[in-house]
Amino acid sequence: MTTATIPSPTDDATSRRRRRSREAAPKTARQPDYRQLRHPFPAQTMFSEDEVAGMHDTALRVLEELGIKVLLPEARELYATAGARVEEDMVFLGRDIVTAAIASAPKAWTLRAPNPLRDQRYEQGAMIFMAGVGCPNASDRERGRRPGSMADFVETLKLCQNFDVIHTLGPTVEPQDIPVALRHYGTIEAQLAHCDKPLFLYSRGPGQVAEGFEMIQTALNLSDDDFARDVWVSTVINTNSPRLLDNPMAKGLIDFARAGQMCIVTPFCLAGAMAPITPAGALTLQHAEALAAITLTQLAKAGSPVSYGGFSSNVYMKSGAPAYGTPEHLKMQIGGGQLARHIGLPWRTASGAASNAPDMQAAQESTMGLWGASLAHGTLIVHTAGWQEGGLTFGYEKFINDIEVLQGMAELTQRPSGSAAEIGFDAIAEVPPGGHFFATQHTMERYQTAFYDPLVADLNNFGSWTESGALTSAERATGLWQQIVRDARQPEGAEERVARLQPLIEAGRARGGAPIMD
Repeated sequence: MTTATIPSPTDDATSRRRRRSREAAPKTARQPDYRQLRHPFPAQTMFSEDEVAGMHDTALRVLEELGIKVLLPEARELYATAGARVEEDMVFLGRDIVTAAIASAPKAWTLRAPNPLRDQRYEQGAMIFMAGVGCPNASDRERGRRPGSMADFVETLKLCQNFDVIHTLGPTVEPQDIPVALRHYGTIEAQLAHCDKPLFLYSRGPGQVAEGFEMIQTALNLSDDDFARDVWVSTVINTNSPRLLDNPMAKGLIDFARAGQMCIVTPFCLAGAMAPITPAGALTLQHAEALAAITLTQLAKAGSPVSYGGFSSNVYMKSGAPAYGTPEHLKMQIGGGQLARHIGLPWRTASGAASNAPDMQAAQESTMGLWGASLAHGTLIVHTAGWQEGGLTFGYEKFINDIEVLQGMAELTQRPSGSAAEIGFDAIAEVPPGGHFFATQHTMERYQTAFYDPLVADLNNFGSWTESGALTSAERATGLWQQIVRDARQPEGAEERVARLQPLIEAGRARGGAPIMD
């Protein structure tokens, strides 16, 4: 067997022609557009249509016969008024009530942003990325692992703002150096000061939610009608699996629905722990809990925007710790997508990593989870960048390396052309057997924009890599995130938006903030 030798692109026979072609080549840099993405591949299936219908029917049976525990009296009253059977704090929902709620829930809406160019259409087929969120700690190679602070929250917002492939904001790092009663002032102000993407607000009680709505409306200079007409902020609602809806989550469903803002319903069903050990069983419980929460939003206000969602995976049975990026995680992602399409709603899924460091395990777990979300046609894909230790830590170096994967996924949404000009028969004819295409006119016309330009990956050979310091991808990522944070600038209009907020923030802090709800 013989191997062909690829000639160097500096061969004398082609150098003059290549120089002439380079001079004639376009000088524009590659400018990818990652702001609005659609899934590039058909949605995949893990279960038959009959099996999905069976899960849906069983979920309705769970709500009807077994019920769900609802701690909030106001929520129980709404269920009862709709005809549900309520026994103390247990609510038994008839399938007719759930079916009517599914019918009234909208199938698509627009997530508005301070910058209209950042708006996102929330519907089936859209592919919206959110960075890792809900992390109580932050970590990087320079400062190590530490409890999250407001400074960390601001830095991670700057990282999210820098990359167009992160489409919407979330609570990346929990700023534990600010009392919880005051925390919403700082997190909303920081989002508006450093970003111009769709906003997030925790549902931690009616006081904080009402103040959050007022802050956003004031900062964006919206009338009451403007705010009510569109979706300007979202929150994640986690049920307590199995079959429990607590006070702040139930109240958040009601308050966000009545204000016309988006609830992202997300049961967290870990197979073998808080859910049956089988994918079908875990998905059925996830589906039942999601349907109960979706129903509450529609009872509070029919037509309010609510996203179906789930974050189901398995546990490591030797320790009980959550696992991510596993085959079971992907199976449940794809099955969750089937259930979302069965009821016709856009939905939220997630990537994620259990690894304690930004290493090969973290990359494998996050990438597998991202592929599962893509094959499942998740509308909103959460925890896509920076999420490690099962969500206990936001890793700065992991964030940068995850962005590389997200941008690669975004590149797949841009289908190549198969036209005659792109096929390039003349270029094939121009190069003799054993030759190369470095200097063809076809190459020279396209080389500046033909390929994805890596963000942090090093594509040099071993010798060049060694001469440059033999840095790992995590080490290269450190310098990149540091530069982004150092060079970050406020988006256009941010200063004015924050200035409008200050009287509200000062007044709120003076009265001691707003307590969270138990």
